[in-house]
Amino acid sequence: MVAVLALGLWAVSAVGLKVRAIDAANSAAIAAARGEDAQAVAMAYLPDGATVAVSDDGEIARAVVTTATRPLGPLTPALTVTATAVAPLEPGLDP
Repeated sequence: MVAVLALGLWAVSAVGLKVRAIDAANSAAIAAARGEDAQAVAMAYLPDGATVAVSDDGEIARAVVTTATRPLGPLTPALTVTATAVAPLEPGLDP
């Protein structure tokens, strides 16, 4: 019973981190499309050690957020969470 409860808590924690990563990627892509500091915007959602990679191809801004975690401490398996988002660049911005 304790193992099932621990697995459930691990899963809920992992899903919560995935939601935070998706929010961060979306916010970073929108900020990059507006010409703002995407790194700073995304890091407000993420724990220490997370990475945010932002790129654009002249038409869209892409943000990829990656973070590693051990939801219930060092005795549980490591988990890497990744989220990607894109947003069209605002008209009039220099690529």
